[in-house]
Amino acid sequence: MPLLLFLFLAMMPAPVLACGLALVLAVDVSGSVDQQEYRIQMDGLAAALRDGIVVDALIDQQAQISLIQWSGASRQEQSVPWTPVKTVDDVYRLADVIEAVPRPWRNYSTAIGEALALALASFETLDTKMQCDRRVIDVSGDGRSNEGPPPQDMRLALRRAGITVNALAIEEEGGDLTAYFFENLIEGEGAFVVSANGFMDYPAQIRRKLQRETTKQLSRLVLPDKCDHTSFSCDHKRGSQRILP
Repeated sequence: MPLLLFLFLAMMPAPVLACGLALVLAVDVSGSVDQQEYRIQMDGLAAALRDGIVVDALIDQQAQISLIQWSGASRQEQSVPWTPVKTVDDVYRLADVIEAVPRPWRNYSTAIGEALALALASFETLDTKMQCDRRVIDVSGDGRSNEGPPPQDMRLALRRAGITVNALAIEEEGGDLTAYFFENLIEGEGAFVVSANGFMDYPAQIRRKLQRETTKQLSRLVLPDKCDHTSFSCDHKRGSQRILP
């Protein structure tokens, strides 16, 4: 009898592990991002991960984190594979890895749709190992997609997979990237765009964004349903409301 029980248990599939949050950090490394701006992004992202609120939220949800660096068509890379976050040391090690990750490309176009496709494929890989309650893609960039499939073409596949896409628009003078991301990129219930006033404002805004993405919202301040996109602090939510975290 014990032998039969052992054989039965051995034939059963391995239990699927659970996590509260699977988060892809998708960073723009296209030709419009110079070396200093790249450094600001990676250092700022690492510092945001070390933020106390973010650390506590990631550990509480036993999160899985991955980093994608994206540029033009066929130039998208999962630079940091899915990494479990269970302790403070885990978060700090991940931040150190992201801070030191090499840049794969420098002089190519902007293919946001392909970045989303790679992120979607990475979730499919993760799904074979565990089920996560929330699945989020965090896209940051300084320009509109100008190569490959447009990002809005990925919306149906992302919606079917239950994936939320949030964005950080790094605004330069004369652009309205926040509005473009709001209309063409973000997807899912509660999806939002945060604006940075140039690259120097990126570290503060990516911290704010990760705090909002990783924590559970208990209360929200509702703002008027109108925004003229002229303020770099303008913050969007898909749907009929604009909200602050």
